[in-house]
Amino acid sequence: MRLSLIPHPDVASGPVSAIEVEVARDRTTLTLRYRLTGAIRDLAIPSPTPPSRTDELWGHTCFEAFLQPTPGDAYVELNVAPSTEWAAYAFTAYREGMTPADIPPPTTQTHVTARSLDLTVTLTDLPPGPCHLALAAVIEAKSGVKSYWALAHPPGKPDFHHTSGFAYDLP
Repeated sequence: MRLSLIPHPDVASGPVSAIEVEVARDRTTLTLRYRLTGAIRDLAIPSPTPPSRTDELWGHTCFEAFLQPTPGDAYVELNVAPSTEWAAYAFTAYREGMTPADIPPPTTQTHVTARSLDLTVTLTDLPPGPCHLALAAVIEAKSGVKSYWALAHPPGKPDFHHTSGFAYDLP
């Protein structure tokens, strides 16, 4: 399934013209392929590093996924940077009970050209069963200005944790 992220209506999209995400899932594996198109030379893209768990990736260019098994209020947040740094957090409910999520490290691949940035993330050993999915991205321009992209945005400031962002159901 290919899904399009939309920029937050109150924040300029900057040098990005589009972000699409291909979603593929088998029983316990989820693969997300983010494709960002635009003036890549104008983006602040972190340099490649060895994969490592790193907090506060959302402060710079970062791609995110939120998985909420159904039924229930608990969810997991995954952040992955083009550098291959990553973070995962478990929440008991909307922005409550945050702890590091106990998941295997995702595998990531990044490919950058003059017009696109592709980031593929594969998560394994996920619990089977349906879940709500939210997809998002924080994109930082070299100027320091950030744009916020998601499947859907609630009114007000960008908030990727809000239930309105969980706009796709994974079977």
